[in-house]
This record gives sequence, structure tokens and C-alpha cells, in this order.
Amino acid sequence: MGKESTGTIQVYTGDGKGKTTAALGQALRAWGHDQRVLVLQFMKGRINYGELSAAERLEGFDIVQCGRETFVNKENPEPEDIKLAQKGLKLAGKEISAGRYDVIVLDELNVALDYNLVSLDEVLEILSAKPENMEIIITGRYAPPKIMEIADLVSEVREVKHHYQDGISAREGVEY
Repeated sequence: MGKESTGTIQVYTGDGKGKTTAALGQALRAWGHDQRVLVLQFMKGRINYGELSAAERLEGFDIVQCGRETFVNKENPEPEDIKLAQKGLKLAGKEISAGRYDVIVLDELNVALDYNLVSLDEVLEILSAKPENMEIIITGRYAPPKIMEIADLVSEVREVKHHYQDGISAREGVEY
């Protein structure tokens, strides 16, 4: 197998806007080359994210949300938040092992780890089962050092300026 068909682990982390957007851009690019894509969105359960309605129109581009619509309390997560994140991680493990997808995005997995909704050891075990040609993309602030260590690519998105500071709130088609 040549280097061009070797899959990698990519991480998009940092405090700036654009981590999920970068991952979705990579996923769309792969889909455009007839690759099958799965996006697992940890800690997200909103029904009006633009990528959800787009994915409905893209055969072979699947998105599964593994969270509720409300924010998770980091200091005291609800049992439902833990249950949904762990269910998402179990699905990630199943799909990574099955090899049905060429690209799997684990959106906001770093935050789920930081909030202790899922175990780092379990995540590392699941990632170690990655088929050679599969691309895995992990997003979210607070990427643990061990995740960054095993990754082939780590990009840190740093906030320099954000329109929220000027009172511009989240907008459909831009932030969601």
C-alpha cells in the first residue's frame, strides 16, 4: 500500500473558531472523491445544524449526534450526557473496527474527554484498531497530550479576534 492510501489521525484543537468547520471541510473533500464519511458529534444534539440537512442530501455522508441540545455542566454532567457520549464512543469503536467508512470524524471528542464523559484509555484503545487506510479526524478544545502524541497531524486553531466580542451572536449558516 502506497503512502497516498495510508490513513492518518488528524486533530483540530485550540480556543479558536473553526475546528469542526475544518473537519467537515476535510470530510466533504473526501466525500467528493467517493469516500464514505461518518461524523459522530459528541455533546451535540441540535436539530438545526446546517451540516445535518446537507448530509441528508449526500449519500455516503452520515452524521450521528451523541449528545443533547443543552450545554453539559462540566462540574456535574447529567447521567444522560455521560450515557450519550459513551454510546457514541461505542459506535465509534464499532465503525472503526468494521472499516465501512473511509473517514470518521469524532467531533468534540476532546471536550467529551475533558468533561470526563468518556475514558481516554478507551479512546486510545479504539484508535489503535484503526484500519491502515482509514482517516480519523478528532476535534475540540483541550486535546489531551496522549491524543496529540499519537496523531499524525495536529492543528491548533487560536482565537485572535471573535465577532462575539462585538455583540454578534451565533448565526445560522456560520456558527451552526
